[in-house]
Amino acid sequence: MNASIVKNETLLQAALTPLDFVKQVGLVVGFSLLTALSAQIVIPTGRVPITAQTFAVLLTGALLGSRLGAITMIVYLIEGASGLPFFSGGTSTLAHVMGPYGGYLIAFPAAAFVTGAFAEHGWDRRFFTAAIAMAIGSAIILFSGWLWYSFIVHTSPLLMLFDTVLKFIPGEIIKICLAAAVLPSGWKLIQKPDR
Repeated sequence: MNASIVKNETLLQAALTPLDFVKQVGLVVGFSLLTALSAQIVIPTGRVPITAQTFAVLLTGALLGSRLGAITMIVYLIEGASGLPFFSGGTSTLAHVMGPYGGYLIAFPAAAFVTGAFAEHGWDRRFFTAAIAMAIGSAIILFSGWLWYSFIVHTSPLLMLFDTVLKFIPGEIIKICLAAAVLPSGWKLIQKPDR
């Protein structure tokens, strides 16, 4: 078979081949629970708290790929909206998704999808390209959160820029560097050659 036709795999797709339906369901549930757990790591900082959720979202996309990553984040949102205490600080319900922080949450599937798409094209095999892919996913989350929060609280987006985006950038850089360092190391462990 022509190698150029074969779809690139993410790290977990390569490690768990063949990735049958049961494994896919297990990964979706497992990574939705990881995201819920990461939401409980909260640093209160003014109007919008800092959590570890974006780390889990970006890593989920990079490890599971675009389709499974997005599905996982949709499952996570359904779990939290249905009343499970999966959002930051153990909160839940649909009202939380539609509230001031909803813009961040509703961007999770898109961020996981985009990060996963980059990973499926080999961006997860080198630190620099993995970091770029995750930075793009993070920017999707921050941009959505910024616009949504400004809309909900009826304030100029420029006035909300620090509280909803700028204060998160140092933490996002740390989370992206940690996640981007894991991926190439994982590829070395399963001894997959770079393509």
